[in-house]
Amino acid sequence: MELFVFISAIFLMIIAILLSGIKVDREYERGVIFRLGRLAGIYGPGLYWIIPFVDQKVKVDLRTKTVDIESQETVTSDSVTIRVNAVLYYRIIDPAKATIIVANYQFATYQIALTTLRNVIGQHLLDEVLRDRDKINSAVQEIVDEITNPWGLTVELVEMKDVEIPTAMQRAMAKEAEAVREKRSRLIKAEAEYDAARNLTMAAEMIATSPAALELRRMQMVTEVGIENNSTTVILMPSEFVTFAKDLGRAVGSPAVSSSTT
Repeated sequence: MELFVFISAIFLMIIAILLSGIKVDREYERGVIFRLGRLAGIYGPGLYWIIPFVDQKVKVDLRTKTVDIESQETVTSDSVTIRVNAVLYYRIIDPAKATIIVANYQFATYQIALTTLRNVIGQHLLDEVLRDRDKINSAVQEIVDEITNPWGLTVELVEMKDVEIPTAMQRAMAKEAEAVREKRSRLIKAEAEYDAARNLTMAAEMIATSPAALELRRMQMVTEVGIENNSTTVILMPSEFVTFAKDLGRAVGSPAVSSSTT
């Protein structure tokens, strides 16, 4: 009886040990199996069995991970100190390399992204950092992806979230923007005056070829003035008419003057 109980206990123990080797991984998980310290393969997803006490499993998540690059001070190529923070998205494409080659791929990726972002910004002017964010993001992504690719990782996206500029620099940039807007307004006004002068010159040349056109224009102006509810109407007369009237007045008045002197 005691022998039966002993055998049953051993049998149950063996079954429990065998069952302990059953593993289940989700669709986005993989199991990196080490057999007596050596890489035996990558298992999963789904149900599989490993040798208990012989195989060791390291679970790896293949989903895209997010690295929040904390705000840090960096100096642009034009010696302006700014604070920049960004976010990096990456995922594992080779679980074996991510487990064997680098000790902590999450921390290593964060440090690489932090250093690369600072170096890339240091190679650009402040205006380029504010204007060409996509270009800087692509440069950081390319460099980080090149470094982390041997680790079995791929960088999917790098985005700068915020750029903090010193207050004094903000005031200087506001003055510069105001000066640019004032320059643009003056140029537009000068162009308008140039167009107006050119059109007036063309109109004068056209009217000079036909004196009747000038008279029609004067009559049109009188008509336009008469449309308003004005009590006084100004009539424009040709300068030749005024000159003729003055000459006529002198001709009429000259005999009277000569007779009085006589």
